[in-house]
Amino acid sequence: MDYRELSKRQRRELKENRVLTVGTFDLTHIGHIYLFCQCAELGDTYVAVNSDEFVERYKGKKPIIPMKERIAMIRSCVFVRHAFENFGEEDLRPVIQKIKPKYLVVGSDWLDKDYFKQTKLDTQFLDDNEVTLVFVPRFINKSSTDIKRKILNEG
Repeated sequence: MDYRELSKRQRRELKENRVLTVGTFDLTHIGHIYLFCQCAELGDTYVAVNSDEFVERYKGKKPIIPMKERIAMIRSCVFVRHAFENFGEEDLRPVIQKIKPKYLVVGSDWLDKDYFKQTKLDTQFLDDNEVTLVFVPRFINKSSTDIKRKILNEG
């Protein structure tokens, strides 16, 4: 299903499903847009953006683009209904309880990592809240980290 080809009626029907995705989204690139597009095919997309402080704790360095600017860029994407600060930080449970998504969408690069451990989630919590975890294939191995490396190597 291609979100861009849906009628207004079909889009309204999809909006009954809330879709949540969470991330840093530093140096927004085609892989992020692909993720948002895949989310939009499932319903109304809500993007929780990690704070600069959380990113520094988790990755050991601050993002290049400040959180407020990252949120503004994500909000401009046609596939996104709402973007906001990830107020739960390491614990996604409060975000899920507030947004009440039907789907939690994660990039497939998390398949080999412990997503539940990092987010304080477990299958029981997702089941209790009727949330389906969906892994979306990574788009041609694009990442903000790769873009940063390329800039530094060519700079």
